[in-house]
Amino acid sequence: MTRIIMHGCNGHMGQVIGGLVAQDADAEIVAGIDMMDNRENGYPVFTDLDSCQVDADAIIDFSNAKAVDALMDYSAKRGIPLVLCTTGLSEEQNAKVDEISKKVAIMKSANMSLGINTLFKLIQEAAKVLATAGFDMEIVERHHHLKVDAPSGTALALADSLNEAMDHKYHYVYDRSQVRQKRDEKEIGISAVRGGSIVGEHEIIFAGPDEVIEFKHTAYSKAVFGKGAVEAAKYLAGKPAGRYDMKDVING
Repeated sequence: MTRIIMHGCNGHMGQVIGGLVAQDADAEIVAGIDMMDNRENGYPVFTDLDSCQVDADAIIDFSNAKAVDALMDYSAKRGIPLVLCTTGLSEEQNAKVDEISKKVAIMKSANMSLGINTLFKLIQEAAKVLATAGFDMEIVERHHHLKVDAPSGTALALADSLNEAMDHKYHYVYDRSQVRQKRDEKEIGISAVRGGSIVGEHEIIFAGPDEVIEFKHTAYSKAVFGKGAVEAAKYLAGKPAGRYDMKDVING
């Protein structure tokens, strides 16, 4: 039985994960941490991070970037592995993830979906064939109008996956409105759409002479991310300090 502390327990994803764990015989939420203690969760909820001294095997985080630094310090101090799902982290925060991973097991993934993590592999294989043949690569991501960071962490991770396949020879372009020039053949364009209640869509476009190949992933519910986070917590429990990702979970 994996004992989980849910950081951001009263947010939407915290509640989704609570429902998933309630149906999982191999996991339980033993405590929650949230600025607001306004729900009945069936486990103790702490509004102050350091006040939570409940024994646990893993922490799942779905909160916001402002809360991540203190959480990483807490995870390292208590020696509890951390599944870090919050996106929109700064360069300094991403560097801190690497630093803290020397002290405790940390899994950081831009997207916890099994489908997205399979897509990473597929587009790398496509890029090696198509980009090498001169196809342009573009990414379009679409999310609901409440999402505050853009482009999404998943879009950036997809771009990184493409770039890795091409020996990191590409650079990213987020806005073409301020320049009037021909597209650089070594750029990956990343566009963000915000509107309505779109849970999450990511489209990877390979545009070549007279033909276009597209890969697309659509999430119809945030439960796909929650399920991945729970599986990640069960995997990470008891693991030594280090940096992990969803590939480790998928490969067992």
